[in-house]
Amino acid sequence: MVDGYGPLGLFASSFLAATILPFSSEVALIGAIELGMDPEHALVYASLGNCLAVLLNYTMGYFLFAMMHAKINASPMGKKAYGLFHRYGYGAMVLSPLPIIGDPLCIIAGLARLNLFYFVLISFTLRIGRYYMIIYVWQ
Repeated sequence: MVDGYGPLGLFASSFLAATILPFSSEVALIGAIELGMDPEHALVYASLGNCLAVLLNYTMGYFLFAMMHAKINASPMGKKAYGLFHRYGYGAMVLSPLPIIGDPLCIIAGLARLNLFYFVLISFTLRIGRYYMIIYVWQ
């Protein structure tokens, strides 16, 4: 990885892992470090790719709201779900780094139009912290 693609490969795999595609950025992070990438650089590239993808997920959800707004408001269940996520969404964002459920949660956060500042603060901090902990434990 370091010889062929290095930072760009780690960035790309971390970006793709934060979309709904089934990638594991943690494996790529550990692999990059094992192949000789500086752990601090690995942390930066993996975090940057992952966080930008999370922001893309939020943005997709945000613009999806324009198409879904009428359907959400027409359905009593839709109104209730929207209200619940808008109310408890920041707490649910604690689960955003988890596999399988985390990426759709970021899309739903955009759909529910959670405050972008708090969304970024919570999701970026947790994702960067997760990578930091993986590097710390691995070394």
